[in-house]
Amino acid sequence: MSGHGGNIMKEYDVIVIGAGSGLSIAFKAQASKLKVALIDKGNVGGTCVNVGCVPSKILIYHADRIADIEEARKLGIEARVKRIDFPAIMDRMKATINESRTWMKNEIASSEGLDFYNDEARFVDDYTLKVGKKTVKGRKIFIASGARPLIPSIKGLNKINYLTNENLLDLREKPESIIVIGGGYIGVEYAHFFAALGTRVTVVQRQSRLLANEEPEIADRLKEELSKRMDILTNWETVEVWKKKGVYTVILKNLATGYEKAISGAKVLVAAGRVSNADLLDVHKTGVETNEANYIKVDDTLQTSRVNIWALGDAIGRQMFTHAGDMMQRVAWRNATARKKISFDFSIVPHAVFTRPQIASLGLTQEQAAKSHEILVGRANYSDVVMGDAMMESESFAKVIVEKKTEKILGFHIIGPEAAILIQEVVNAMARGGDVKSITDNMHIFPALSEIVPETFNNLE
Repeated sequence: MSGHGGNIMKEYDVIVIGAGSGLSIAFKAQASKLKVALIDKGNVGGTCVNVGCVPSKILIYHADRIADIEEARKLGIEARVKRIDFPAIMDRMKATINESRTWMKNEIASSEGLDFYNDEARFVDDYTLKVGKKTVKGRKIFIASGARPLIPSIKGLNKINYLTNENLLDLREKPESIIVIGGGYIGVEYAHFFAALGTRVTVVQRQSRLLANEEPEIADRLKEELSKRMDILTNWETVEVWKKKGVYTVILKNLATGYEKAISGAKVLVAAGRVSNADLLDVHKTGVETNEANYIKVDDTLQTSRVNIWALGDAIGRQMFTHAGDMMQRVAWRNATARKKISFDFSIVPHAVFTRPQIASLGLTQEQAAKSHEILVGRANYSDVVMGDAMMESESFAKVIVEKKTEKILGFHIIGPEAAILIQEVVNAMARGGDVKSITDNMHIFPALSEIVPETFNNLE
């Protein structure tokens, strides 16, 4: 890219902003012999590879193995964890990230006709961006600019070295204790990780339950289970933080009573949600509209308010999961290149929360479904099937919501071992517009844990 003066405009067929979900689009455009610019100010791979699912799940896998050993007691097996090598766990996670990053960088570097701008970008005009000192213009633009941690305005927070899901990955020694501000996915997953490693964990959640968007009885079940291993404070707001002699003090206010109290810990993790990166891009300068929360507005084909500009992944703030972003890039690319447009179906995006017990969810909750449908609800405990009983999983369960008249599946929710795997057949059924029979008419291996799925459907009432 050298030799270009500051103001010379470089024109491209395709500009992709964000090397997470956007990376595949850049490669597809390049493979179609188009002139492509890929822009990302950070590391290639986006949130998922660098600070999201990949590192967190590697860490959580260790926590799950520790929990297996601890929980073996109920099966009459006495075992204990002798030593946990925290630096080795962190090193393994770092090595995996670096490997992925290096591979991606090499792929980008060896792609002819693909220019990578590792710099900040802002729109300055229609379809035109300033990247560092250069100006680029694109015929088609894909915005996959992602999101970043939301830092709430808590008194004193900006004066302390708090952790987020990003810098947490640089820890070299296991914290003695940690206060987690926020009871969403990131909060409960890392709470499980640290608690399993022997850190004293306190989770502070403003809302009345953890995971406020999940099926309420699943969120309640999670709280019961996690409370055995940590302190969970729901309905408490964090009002102030300070540090003295190496210890953080956090002042909390109860939202029901107004009562205040102080708690302390060696580290503070802020996991209060995510915020859109659209503001860093000045998307309005190219006529792209955002919603109240500053996420980019798109229609069902993922086109923005501006023709030939699409947005996808966390940038749009809906179903912020890697697998959704990955499917969105396929839809956006197809709609940018083919005559026949396809829609992205937001209603069939599943997700999992890799806490302990694991949670997986798809479609509507019972409350949401009841607003617009006549429904039937089915429920089954893991212990209702032979394998679940063998595992002594007495409290884990699955729940299904179907439309009464058509028996169409509206939602499925599960809490317990392997939830993320078990839900997949329901995802497949729903994607094909499936009804109850698409599950119950198929054989399930006896006595595999997967029997829990048809069992849940058999209990509809």
